[in-house]
Amino acid sequence: MFDLRLQAEVLKVVDVSCGGENGYNQAIEFSLEILSNVKSVQEKRLIGKFLEEVSQDNGKLVYGLDDTMKVLEMSAFQTLIIWEDLNINRYVLKNIKTDEIIIKHLNKEQQGDQSNFQNSTAKSDLEVEDEKSLLEWFADEYQQFGCLLEIFTDNSEEGSDSCRGFGGIGGILRYQLDTRSLDEPEIYEDSE
Repeated sequence: MFDLRLQAEVLKVVDVSCGGENGYNQAIEFSLEILSNVKSVQEKRLIGKFLEEVSQDNGKLVYGLDDTMKVLEMSAFQTLIIWEDLNINRYVLKNIKTDEIIIKHLNKEQQGDQSNFQNSTAKSDLEVEDEKSLLEWFADEYQQFGCLLEIFTDNSEEGSDSCRGFGGIGGILRYQLDTRSLDEPEIYEDSE
């Protein structure tokens, strides 16, 4: 009954116990070894590993823009995980009076607020030296930080949950790191 021209394209036949999306997910699980190179299966494994780190709570996971950027500067990421539709731009701003360079990461709402483009202490405007999508910047620069870059979609249930729950940005660390210490200012004491 099956067209012979399509017969060569069939990799595996599996029996599933239900239809619809649940049956589709079950068919993918039964076919993982054959589909190992398919992007949706790779994405499912990646998000699964990320969520496994969340459940273990062993200090080898970071998510959210601020913590991710701090850890990136430390080159502590093994794998950096970014949502493909991350709607944040990276701005390199220059203080006109002092020539100080300031880097800001702004979402669409923050980009409309002109106070983000002004120096609050000197009451001067900041000149935009460079503006780039943060995702594009990561794609260009991730190798300098010695990590892998994985971009995921929100097409799967896992990907959609990660976009909403973790802000669409985060990663798995090489080693355990106490991220609470990232928020505390460093205090140096003079030794006598």
